[in-house]
Amino acid sequence: MNLAITDVRLTPILVADPPLLNTQGVHQPYTPRLIVEVVTADGVTGVGETYGDTKYLELARPFAERLKGRQVSDLNGLFAVADRVAVDASRVDSAVDVGGLRGVQTADKLRLSVVSAFEVACLDALGKTLGLPVHALLGGKVRDAVEYSAYLFYKWAGHPEGVACEKDDWGAAVDPAGVVAQARRFTERYGFTSFKLKGGVFPPDEEIAAVRALAEAFPGHPLRLDPNGAWSPETSLKVARELGDVLEYLEDPTLGTAAMAEVAERTGVPLATNMCVTTFAEVKEAFTTGAVGAVQVVLSDHHYWGGLRNTQQLAAVCRTFGVGVSMHSNTHLGISLAAMTHVAATVPDLHHACDSHYPWQSEDVLTERLAFEGGKVTVSDAPGLGVELDLERLAALHRRWLEDDGALRDRDDAAAMRVAAPEWVTPSMPRW
Repeated sequence: MNLAITDVRLTPILVADPPLLNTQGVHQPYTPRLIVEVVTADGVTGVGETYGDTKYLELARPFAERLKGRQVSDLNGLFAVADRVAVDASRVDSAVDVGGLRGVQTADKLRLSVVSAFEVACLDALGKTLGLPVHALLGGKVRDAVEYSAYLFYKWAGHPEGVACEKDDWGAAVDPAGVVAQARRFTERYGFTSFKLKGGVFPPDEEIAAVRALAEAFPGHPLRLDPNGAWSPETSLKVARELGDVLEYLEDPTLGTAAMAEVAERTGVPLATNMCVTTFAEVKEAFTTGAVGAVQVVLSDHHYWGGLRNTQQLAAVCRTFGVGVSMHSNTHLGISLAAMTHVAATVPDLHHACDSHYPWQSEDVLTERLAFEGGKVTVSDAPGLGVELDLERLAALHRRWLEDDGALRDRDDAAAMRVAAPEWVTPSMPRW
């Protein structure tokens, strides 16, 4: 067998996104993603997926050129290649990463988000070559199916009138009744048994009422609330007091390790994060600040931790400190869901259902969508990721990207909100 990489194809695309609300604003009607194909000398193609904003493409292109001639099995070498790719400082200097809502962007985070797609593609190609599933390349699965949580959003019925978009049948959810109706639909369609609400949209009392309504409609089911750091420590503590009896955990109620530690010391509600622990360099401070540490659950995301193997390393570190681990999700397609499922299947202490936007995505680049059954995705034992790229669909979504005038090539939730509310500005934090 010849594992040399002979070609790397990068395809930026725009995929439909519903009008989901968060503290920054609202999702644009289309969001950028990048599909990576790595081809070996034997003609085997592996696929990966990551963010598709301009700053990621600027790194992915020179990265792809440097991969040609390298071995698809040289996964450690990917990080050395990334270190040699320059980052435009203007892209990351004090820039907030809206797409991942994970705090301030850095050059290292940007590089790792690019590496992740190539690592997944290499693992997919290597698995196909060896006849092994990706989870086997990661040491083997410890579960046959991975549980996911219904990801609930406050949502408009549709994007503003006159905006080009794809229609969805979810309807509006802007009050407790709408949130509960959305949760019921998630349960009927996909069998989810745990629920996460994206908060930070309305005043805390309204979001408390929504979670209370969920607790009444789904008694005993795990519930989570994530305002993306929109609250002060005092507001966070108030919400924790009001909902402490029904929350599985409270996710990023306030910004920064120090503020999270202050809240953690004064409440028994576990705190989770995908914002103040997003690199290994941030782990020590977050796990050791204060009497109980700043966080009790880390929500990993292989896209910005640098891939599947780094995700396993993070899980091991969390286990060492007695910190729980699960998975964060941003808008993603089936390639990413397959990758998430493979690595989640290998993590021993995965005691919380993972997040996934996938049910919200009406479009995909796969020949067959992944399915949720009973709120879980079955772990594929087929070689590689166990998915097949739909080249015609990929080309169609790429044409949409090519035809865009540039307005949608970088995610901007505040810009999308200004279409409906021209006076809108990105809120300063804490918002409440």
